[in-house]
Amino acid sequence: MNRPALFATQVRYVNKAYWRNPASAFFTFAFPLMFLVIFTSLLGNGKVHIGALVVKQSTYYVAAMSAFAVVTACYTNVAMNVTFQRDLGVLKRIRGTPIPSWLYLGARVVHALLMAVLLVLLTTAFGAAFYHAHVPSGTTLLRFLVMLAVGAGSFAALGFAITAAIPNSDAAPAVVNASVLPLLFLSGVFIPLGNGTPAWIRWIAKIFPIWHFARGMESGFLGTHFSWNDVLVVGIWGVAGLVLAIRHFSWEPRV
Repeated sequence: MNRPALFATQVRYVNKAYWRNPASAFFTFAFPLMFLVIFTSLLGNGKVHIGALVVKQSTYYVAAMSAFAVVTACYTNVAMNVTFQRDLGVLKRIRGTPIPSWLYLGARVVHALLMAVLLVLLTTAFGAAFYHAHVPSGTTLLRFLVMLAVGAGSFAALGFAITAAIPNSDAAPAVVNASVLPLLFLSGVFIPLGNGTPAWIRWIAKIFPIWHFARGMESGFLGTHFSWNDVLVVGIWGVAGLVLAIRHFSWEPRV
C-alpha cells in the first residue's frame, strides 16, 4: 500500500476509534454548546467593547466558544487520549508495526483538524440560528479558515508536546486542564476583557497562543481587525510544540 493510501487508512482508523467512545465524543461536542448557552443566559444581554466596535455579548460568545471548541478538540483531547493510549501500551504496539511514526501522529493531527472544523460549523450554525451571529464570508472567510487551520495544527502539536510532562493517565486531566484553563480566562474566552482589565493580564495572555487564536476567530465572526501577526504567533507556538514533541514524545508507558 502506498503512503497516501496508508495515511488515509490510518485517518479512518483514528476516526473509528474516536466514535467508538460515544461518551467522549458527545461531551467534546456538547461542552462548547453548553457553555455557549450558559454564558449567554447569564451575561448575554450586555455589550462588549472591542476597540471602537460594540457587539452583543451573546454574539461575542459564539466566536469565543468556537475558539474553545478548537482548543478542546485539538489540545485537550489529543493530550489526554494519547496519554491514555501510551499507558495502555497501545502506542508501543503501534510503534512495533510497519506504520511510520510520523504517519500515525499526522493522522491524529488531521483527525483533530476535521473535528475542529466540524465543531466550528456546529457552533456557527447554533449561533446563527439562536443568537443571530455573523457568518464569515468572502475574504473574511478565507482569513478565518487560515487561522482555523493553523490553530488546529498548532494546538494538536502542543497536545503531543504536553504528554511529555504527564507522568501517567491519572494525572492527565489535572495537568492538561491546569495548562489550559487559566489561559482561557486570561485570553477573554470565558469572560470578555473590558477596557478596565489590568495591563498585566493582557501582557501575560499575549505571550500564549490562545489569546491570538481567539482574536483571529473574533475577526471572522465579529468583523474586527484581522492581524497576520496573530497567525504568526500561533504558528510559532505550533512549531515549538512540534519540536518538543519530536524530542520528548514517549511511545512507552512511564515506569
